[in-house]
Amino acid sequence: MKVALLGGTGAVGQRFVKMLSGHPWFELTVITGKTSVGKRYGEVNWVLEGEVPEEFRDIVVSENSLESLKEVDLVFSALPSKEAREFERELMNRGIPLVSNASALRMDPLVPLIIPEVNPDHLSLIERQKELGVGPAATDPNCTTTVLTLPLKPLHDAYTLKRLDVASYQALSGAGYPGVPSYDIVDNVIPFISGEEEKVQNETKKLLGEVDGGEVKFASFDVQATCVRVPVLDGHMVAVHAEFEEEVDPEEAAKLLENFSSEPQRLELPTAPARPIHVRGEENRPQPRYDRDAEGGMSVVVGRIRKGANRHSLLFVVVGHNTVRGAAGQAILLAELMRAKNII
Repeated sequence: MKVALLGGTGAVGQRFVKMLSGHPWFELTVITGKTSVGKRYGEVNWVLEGEVPEEFRDIVVSENSLESLKEVDLVFSALPSKEAREFERELMNRGIPLVSNASALRMDPLVPLIIPEVNPDHLSLIERQKELGVGPAATDPNCTTTVLTLPLKPLHDAYTLKRLDVASYQALSGAGYPGVPSYDIVDNVIPFISGEEEKVQNETKKLLGEVDGGEVKFASFDVQATCVRVPVLDGHMVAVHAEFEEEVDPEEAAKLLENFSSEPQRLELPTAPARPIHVRGEENRPQPRYDRDAEGGMSVVVGRIRKGANRHSLLFVVVGHNTVRGAAGQAILLAELMRAKNII
């Protein structure tokens, strides 16, 4: 399939480019970027490790326009939210297949918000889109929400979440490039990230909700979140206190997490990790520096699994790569799932 990438010159866009290099199903042929229109992609300011993949160096960056997308089969979006709001809606209304990493459509009742291992059944919302003559369009969640919700899925299935209290320690790359000024973050921690706590609270409940009558009924558990920016380049860490309806045993919970797999693994999708959740037993793991790249950054790593204040509560820490699993890699995996299901 020929694919386009909107916002391909930003930090997350560059992660898409790196992960689409040599992809067996998707051929990247169009890259857009607001500030680099007319440049060869090899001339953009590359901010990731390594070099610009050779096969994309001569692609000329184009503007966001319907004209530039007329020869593609699928559009990936790494646009900033404000730019995405109108243009992604136009793509959806015109029936151009879209998989977006932007937040613009995440809470739209017609648009499935998907972590492929967590709620692949939510793709059934696209049938409603077809009835209305729009789409297919799907989104992936916020990076912190992804890292948090992957380990919550098997636990929620087994014990039923009642209450969730989380604190996230978020990497600098989550703010894009150039991101947070060095004077603000060096020797410092910033205890507020605009809009992040609301995303975690709302998106988690949509992801773990159920489709009923062509719409998602949000999960009913309570969520409280505090989101903090820390001086780490890549890898979000989330400290979790989860309370369940049923009694929970930490050893049993660890086995559920370690053995968890889902549809992407059964389908052997190209970007799917063999094990989406890895469990570490050491008391000082996971750590972003050592654990963010598990299975190429597509797995999250859970540790410090222990009993909470009562028999219904569980404490743990999870780390995941925010621009791989939490952004570009997850969107690519979502597109693979949609292709495997003949949605695109």
